[in-house]
Amino acid sequence: MSLFGKVFKKKEKEQVGTVEEFTEIPIEVDQPEKVKIIIEKLESLSDTDRIIKKVRTGNVVIARIKELKENNLDELKHSISKIKTSCTVFQGDLAGIGDEWLLITPSSVKINRG
Repeated sequence: MSLFGKVFKKKEKEQVGTVEEFTEIPIEVDQPEKVKIIIEKLESLSDTDRIIKKVRTGNVVIARIKELKENNLDELKHSISKIKTSCTVFQGDLAGIGDEWLLITPSSVKINRG
């Protein structure tokens, strides 16, 4: 056999007929916590505490502000200011949706603006 034949010769299978056994390992996949989305009405200043409490427990709150906006604009501004302050404290997020809704999220959920 030539030099090239020795270098480039095919390797013969040394073990013919052996079967490799594989063991299936179960993979534990952690399911992410489900986030609840709650629809609320912001009709007075007293409703802000209830909304803030729900957001602090990890829920997303969509609050309707239309009625309060039509009845008492000063109270609406005060309520939004209170919610905004609370969101900054617990690192939540707040966004207006149109003229009638507020979206308030806990720290685990961020609102993508753009």
